[in-house]
Amino acid sequence: MSFLRLALAHFRVGAMNELQYRVNFFIQVVQALLALTTGLVGLWLVFSQTEDLAGWRPAELLAVMGVHILMGGVVQMFIQPNMTRLMEDVRKGTLDYALTKPADAQTMVSIREVRIWSMVDVLTGAIVLGVSVTQLEHRVGFGDAAGFAIALVLGAVMIYCFWLILTTGAFRLVNVENILELFSGIYQAGRWPVGIYPGWMRGGLTFLVPVAFAVTVPAESLTSRLTTGTLVTAVVFTAVLVGVTRIVWRIGLRHYTGASA
Repeated sequence: MSFLRLALAHFRVGAMNELQYRVNFFIQVVQALLALTTGLVGLWLVFSQTEDLAGWRPAELLAVMGVHILMGGVVQMFIQPNMTRLMEDVRKGTLDYALTKPADAQTMVSIREVRIWSMVDVLTGAIVLGVSVTQLEHRVGFGDAAGFAIALVLGAVMIYCFWLILTTGAFRLVNVENILELFSGIYQAGRWPVGIYPGWMRGGLTFLVPVAFAVTVPAESLTSRLTTGTLVTAVVFTAVLVGVTRIVWRIGLRHYTGASA
């Protein structure tokens, strides 16, 4: 309960800060529409040449695009701003303000920032998903919906862990912004099912940069492709990744000197 109260308090503060710059909402809407248009044009180009892509039909690929947009909104709303602030705090030596709080330091640095206008992308992705579900050849059952929800949460946790592991490099390298910029480029590969890529690339997008778990696996659930084995693997991998992230975080803190040092 203390975590929820802390998260809600930071969310309210972040929302009030964002509401001061309402023009950002319109900018976000324009960006979302451009991204959606680009994605739809890409799908149209693909299916103007073939009836399916590695077994994925148009409505099913639309579901992949919807998850990709939605997850991207979650990343930009919660994960990216907090990781960016963490890097700045390490560089400036102002992380002390978070470390001296009575709450867990990792929790603090993970929930301090929120960009509410990125909710536009979350809603856009949800709308695209809704349209794709109505166009699927089969009905999405309760099991499919439950698997989708579980896979989506696991994917978000994996992306968070991946970002935090990269960001903790700032404790040693100080400037890791260029490394994190690579994520944006790699994440774009998630617009398509990982099954269309070569084996070595599928492995990288699954276990090195968990785009497959974050995007393709939830979409597989909606399209009745998700197997129990895949979902169990996602659960186990998430648990391992959370543990590794915690260890990496603690090791990183040992190399932080801070402004008071």
